[in-house]
Amino acid sequence: MVVERTYETLQPILDRSPQAQRYYSDDLSVYAALVYYPGHPLTAPGKTQTYSVEADNSVLCHYLARLARRSRCFSRCLRALWTAIKLFVFAWNRRQMYKRRYPTYPAPIQDFVYP
Repeated sequence: MVVERTYETLQPILDRSPQAQRYYSDDLSVYAALVYYPGHPLTAPGKTQTYSVEADNSVLCHYLARLARRSRCFSRCLRALWTAIKLFVFAWNRRQMYKRRYPTYPAPIQDFVYP
């Protein structure tokens, strides 16, 4: 499903979103017309602020099949999805710390699920 980025579609989404002090976006003209409360809209020029987020999303989709496709393998229970992401982040962070300490040793992520 593709959502058109118009004022009529974006303002209700923004109203339901968690409040923030800063809102970053690309430089689409409709964003200037939106009402941000209590924060301020800022423009992220280019891809310099988004490449790391896109890389993290790619890693999540790679390791968690439920995030890879919408048509299959998705969690119907929000709590199950939240738990799977928390477990993955826990294992991923432990693996990253291990790789910094021992860069030449193999580090499959499944080895870091349990403490």
